[in-house]
Amino acid sequence: MDSLVSTEWLAGELGASDLRVVDATMILPEYHRDARAEFEAAHIPGAAFLDLDELRDTDSDLPNTLPSAEKFASRMQSLGLGDGSRIVVYDDSPSRTSARAWWMFRLFGAHEVAILDGGIAKWKAEGRETESGRPTNRHRHFTVFRDDASLADKAGVQAALDGGGQVVDARTRGRFAGEEPEARPGLVAGHMPGAKNLPYARLFNADGTWKRGDELRQAFADANVDPGKPMITTCGSGVTAAVLAFGAHLLGNADARVYDGSWSEWGGDPSTPKATGAA
Repeated sequence: MDSLVSTEWLAGELGASDLRVVDATMILPEYHRDARAEFEAAHIPGAAFLDLDELRDTDSDLPNTLPSAEKFASRMQSLGLGDGSRIVVYDDSPSRTSARAWWMFRLFGAHEVAILDGGIAKWKAEGRETESGRPTNRHRHFTVFRDDASLADKAGVQAALDGGGQVVDARTRGRFAGEEPEARPGLVAGHMPGAKNLPYARLFNADGTWKRGDELRQAFADANVDPGKPMITTCGSGVTAAVLAFGAHLLGNADARVYDGSWSEWGGDPSTPKATGAA
């Protein structure tokens, strides 16, 4: 299974015994939408709802840090996701949160994972079948194995910056430059000195599908980022950073790491260096 699958491909695979479809929509509060309610109103047949708002370390002061391996495995089992499952994730979020789910699945040991290109918006636009209600999922065993190779922490980011490595920020240019205030209290506006800025929305076509090949490669090049070299991706809270990591993955880069704490950690720490202005 490819890492990015089409609506046509998924329609042909629905009903396969090893296939599980997951709605990973997470909506920021400012959009005033209820992701779970929208899922229950209409979702791809057989899909389960992955609550990314809840699937985090709730003891952390940071908004979206990774949960424990045990918590992740428990949630996957309750959703009917087990060993040997092929998992297709989609979303209907402005933040493209299926990429966060894809990254988490792989980090916790599920490697047969794909993103549905265009998400449920494309599925609906094509007139494909949806269903409503809250599904009942059969518990399955999920063997969790945490591999932190795709994860970066604050010390790793600082080391990359000091060593001339690529740190790529997925936030808007205004937030990166410090021209727009941060929504979370206590965060200084700006960016990490030496970081590059590639707003995550630049990785998508107008219809919401992913750019591919030369167009995708050019998006990275326009931000002075070499998608073939190791990079650490960052954003506001670790969600859209995964979009950049998935984009790099589509170009064959297996060395992209997500800074899970992102600006929520870095910008809230008085000891870290900050910069404003363009990259």
